[in-house]
Amino acid sequence: MATEQELPLDYRLNEHIVLIPAGPNHRAMMETTVFQPNGPGPFPLLIINHGKDMGLPSDQPRDRFIVMATAFVKRGYAVIVPMREGFAASTGRYVDHGCNMKANGYQQARDIKDAVEWARQQNWVDGDRIVVAGQSYGGMATMALGTQEVPGVRGLLNFAGGLRDSDTRCDWRNELVRAFTDYGSKNKVRSLWMYGVNDSLFAPDLVARMHDAFVNAGGQARWIEYGAFKRDSHGMLASRDGEKVWWGETERFLKQVGMPTEIKYAVTPPPAIPATDFAELGDIDAVPFISDKGRAAYREYLSKDTPRAFAISESGAWCWAEEGEDPDGRALKTCQATSDKPCRLYSVDNDVVWAGGADAGQELAAGSSAGTGATAGASGMSGTAGSVTASR
Repeated sequence: MATEQELPLDYRLNEHIVLIPAGPNHRAMMETTVFQPNGPGPFPLLIINHGKDMGLPSDQPRDRFIVMATAFVKRGYAVIVPMREGFAASTGRYVDHGCNMKANGYQQARDIKDAVEWARQQNWVDGDRIVVAGQSYGGMATMALGTQEVPGVRGLLNFAGGLRDSDTRCDWRNELVRAFTDYGSKNKVRSLWMYGVNDSLFAPDLVARMHDAFVNAGGQARWIEYGAFKRDSHGMLASRDGEKVWWGETERFLKQVGMPTEIKYAVTPPPAIPATDFAELGDIDAVPFISDKGRAAYREYLSKDTPRAFAISESGAWCWAEEGEDPDGRALKTCQATSDKPCRLYSVDNDVVWAGGADAGQELAAGSSAGTGATAGASGMSGTAGSVTASR
């Protein structure tokens, strides 16, 4: 997957990357994505904290949470997404405390606190109006941060927060409950929790135990259990379709903690690739170049959730990607890694976009987005995780 790790910067959101000092004596540097409205600010701030993909943290791509970032930039917020020590291109060392979930949360919260302190020193940030959010492992770390009185932080957003340990000797569920008991007993900042009923990592009965332990110990939290989201609600926050699930309750919470919610800026929608009349979407035999294995993959692709994309090349290479950020770019980039000829998109979402002839607008050389393609199923999924399958 190393060929499809990086996403292009989004000019619509003034996206750029900075390095934030972190760790002991601030010797580490966190690769951090910044989104800002136009103008000098100061802007209220949202900090979004990522989860953990399977595999080495250093192999995990830069997270962006582009859907959530866009929603907040429209409302006049600056947004930062710090990759904690040892993740992606951040320096420092990822420290794993194994089955000690409480310690894991506190370990990651140290980096989040460093990000808050850095942000409050920036002249484009309103240091008294900050909200901290986290997804999966980042959600648990966000709740660990809430055990401290961090200047400027008014509220915490916990989306599917937690961490799973695959070691059979680890009673990770009970360890999570113990961790949230501790976080609740020291809680200083009110929080909103959102978990779906079909979360593949944290089932509703476990979430209920975590929430009860937290509030019974004195923590301030309102838990929203929403219905099934696609095949796995754990990735809801990273999905372009997730905003309609999380925004309503988030807006209510933001108002309660004195944060703005009105739209102030227009963000131009990204350009769409037009559909063609080359073939019907479900006409598997019409897909050119690919082998029987590729046709079987296209049949599988048709069963996947949107957003999705299927790329092909006259070399016989193909790839499909679904969910996460920029499946179009992920499909193209991974396809290109196995092809000596240009890959182009055949289908996007529910449309055939293949024109049959040369279409430089789809080729990687013409500036197509490149994306992350980590296979779903991690112990604490990041915000960009989706599924991708390729071959030739």
